[in-house]
Amino acid sequence: MDTKEAARARTEMLKRLREEHKVTVERTQELLKEQKRVQQAVCKSVRERPKTVLEIAAEVGMPTHEVLWYITAFKKYGLVVENGMCGDYPLYERVEEKSE
Repeated sequence: MDTKEAARARTEMLKRLREEHKVTVERTQELLKEQKRVQQAVCKSVRERPKTVLEIAAEVGMPTHEVLWYITAFKKYGLVVENGMCGDYPLYERVEEKSE
């Protein structure tokens, strides 16, 4: 089987699988869209000034435990950093991308 035939066979197989699992694919796409929307809302919230998880949750209208999950992931990947404290709560701010 040459590379064109292999590519064509793979394309047909993927089309068939997408059709067989259409409901799952659509549900997954919706979940990804919602996750992207939430990520953008949380990032936008901490763009102007550092905020606590409680402040972010109130601003984006989400439970604090979900916001904390996103902030923890953002911190792990270097998108946000802690910047001081507000009482007992850390303040989080967005890391600005450095232009080179």
